[in-house]
Amino acid sequence: MGSSCNVVSMALLACLVLNSLVFVAHGGDFYQDFDLTWGDKRGKIFNGGKLLSLSLDRVSGSGFQSKKEYLFGRIDMQLKLVAGNSAGTVTAYYLSSQGPTHDEIDFEFLGNLSGDPYILHTNVFTQGKGNREQQFYLWFDPTRNFHTYSIIWKPQHIIFLVDNIPIRVFKNAESIGVPFPKSQPMRIYSSLWNADDWATRGGLVKTDWAKAPFTAYYRNFIANACVWSGRSSSCAKTNSVSAGAWETNELDAPGRRRLRWVQKYFMIYNYCTDLKRFPQGVPPECKRPRF
Repeated sequence: MGSSCNVVSMALLACLVLNSLVFVAHGGDFYQDFDLTWGDKRGKIFNGGKLLSLSLDRVSGSGFQSKKEYLFGRIDMQLKLVAGNSAGTVTAYYLSSQGPTHDEIDFEFLGNLSGDPYILHTNVFTQGKGNREQQFYLWFDPTRNFHTYSIIWKPQHIIFLVDNIPIRVFKNAESIGVPFPKSQPMRIYSSLWNADDWATRGGLVKTDWAKAPFTAYYRNFIANACVWSGRSSSCAKTNSVSAGAWETNELDAPGRRRLRWVQKYFMIYNYCTDLKRFPQGVPPECKRPRF
């Protein structure tokens, strides 16, 4: 790979980082890969480590986090969301570093009344600043079966995918002064919690505690990613494998068509078009080509 690197800052960064990091692919064992971090036994791992559940009741929600930190790669997780009347609940699944200038890449699933669709809320935080929301309806019922939600995180871009269909691309726009998450390793987090002050119709619909406990399920976690060693900018060497298809620099033509399809028919909010929110002009990354 080194011979293909140019002395342009972006290409140099990608080459230096990707050449120095060792990628590992593993998954399927929640005992091995995750810690239940809060919820007083409302989070459970069962089926020999192959299945995890989080629950929410009037007293508390619950959550877990990965044992490892990652710096670039692809993360896949299958989720089956809270069924029935999930209004007021939020199931969050995201990558995040720590501290006041943290980076974060978010999936949040906003519950709704029975029969009404979930809202998939996405956001990207860089150096502690978010406000880059895009929201979508899904083209299926996410409570009936498991579906795969993925993040591809590279020095060049972040891609959000649902069942391997790209729904959002956030490109590195450092050349025009927009910070990009590229130096802080992140853990994987998930939580199920009550947010009925804002989650459903702006807080107008409250959580119906008579329907509690609310439960979401997780399986088939796969990390094809760099594992951070905690000692330096290199990665811990465990099982060396090819980083695989996620290394592709851009979406191919079918991927771009699928992205346009999702954004045309299923996107319901885009911060880049919210002129009331940004009367002085939308953020600079919104003025660049989306993909």
